[in-house]
Amino acid sequence: MDDRQPFEIQAIQQLQKTPFRKLILFEDEDYVVVNKPAFVSTLEDRHFDLNIIALAREYTESAQVCHRLDKETSGALVIAKNPEAYRSLSIQFEKRKVSKTYHAVCDGIHSFQELIIDSPLYISKKGVVKVSRQQGKDAVTRVNTLKAYRKHTLVACEPITGRMHQIRVHLASQGASISGDQQYGGTPFYLSAIKRNFNLKKDTEELPLIKRVALHAYGIGFKLLNGESVMVSAPYPKDFAVVVKQLEKTG
Repeated sequence: MDDRQPFEIQAIQQLQKTPFRKLILFEDEDYVVVNKPAFVSTLEDRHFDLNIIALAREYTESAQVCHRLDKETSGALVIAKNPEAYRSLSIQFEKRKVSKTYHAVCDGIHSFQELIIDSPLYISKKGVVKVSRQQGKDAVTRVNTLKAYRKHTLVACEPITGRMHQIRVHLASQGASISGDQQYGGTPFYLSAIKRNFNLKKDTEELPLIKRVALHAYGIGFKLLNGESVMVSAPYPKDFAVVVKQLEKTG
């Protein structure tokens, strides 16, 4: 069993108890924006029957997901209720008219001010994404530091393009791997690493404070079919909020 699968099972069990309406951040006659829980797939999953698109189609039969979030990533996800709405947002994504903001907790102290990372990305046969000027496809991310702490930094990332693992790899290329992202150089976020005089009970193993990549899709902005612009923000889920709270407490 994958060491993260128990957390996926817990997330699915929790989702089974949660009405779809409780995930909704914004809704009109054409779109639904939900706050996707971590460890839940956007689309069909070979391990679990429950996923966001399945729930959305129980809520509205013709639902189509307009973009994807990685399974471990939480946050704002847009679902179209009809084909016209789906086409409209697809065109906005294609023309890079959709604004997306992600928050991430990174290892180390970093001062990013309107940093533009323009590094082409290449997906290897093993599914690992790498920076490659020769083989990669264009990928651009804007990064700003929100707050630096003693050993970590909270950053805001705006992906201009939408490549697989783009934010994770781009931050890693700056020596700012996302906490918990061991695939791209991040380290688990342990409370003992930031809290002075931390005491662990005898014969117990310390677990990471957040058991996934510390990445959250904080906001998304796009145009509705009537031409009106909308910006939707997704509150932090419990695990991400706990990490930020502990960083604030420890300075």
